[in-house]
Amino acid sequence: MIDGIYTSVEEKMEKALESAKLELGHIRTGKASPSLLDSVRVNYYGQTVPLTQVATINVPEVRLIVIQPWEAKIIADIEKAILKADLGLNPVNDGRIIRLPIPSLTEERRREMVKIAAKVSEQKKVAIRNIRRDANEGIKKAQKSGDISEDDARRGQTNIQELTDGYIKRVDALTKKKEAEIMEV
Repeated sequence: MIDGIYTSVEEKMEKALESAKLELGHIRTGKASPSLLDSVRVNYYGQTVPLTQVATINVPEVRLIVIQPWEAKIIADIEKAILKADLGLNPVNDGRIIRLPIPSLTEERRREMVKIAAKVSEQKKVAIRNIRRDANEGIKKAQKSGDISEDDARRGQTNIQELTDGYIKRVDALTKKKEAEIMEV
């Protein structure tokens, strides 16, 4: 019984960690990264599809992203989609490829990005704590119904707390790494 709860908790916390990695990856640093364009959706033959499904994305330099569409006629749609995504980037279209120069961030903008990263981190930590709370409630219900002993319940709650602490430390480590990337000049 407790093993099932523990396994379920670990899976949910791993998903929260993956979500934190994804969201922190979308936060812009001063460096070019293809993940900046993950949220860009392009109108392609009446369908809205991710940019990665209609073009190749490369990072030839630290501050430049190059987008090469598979079909030249959709280059204008890609340009519109990038502008619509409000990433703060200005695409340069030469008719065959789109260049996205990544401007260096001002000190003020860097601090804003750090605050955004901290906010994302806190949301994920709250999600992890909520998973812990739900698991502890499940253990208490199982104990009240007589499915598990008091010792097993206490041991299960201790194990879940250790798991929670570990995942929160991992989220903090991701956030510190992202903050260092953002503040790097």
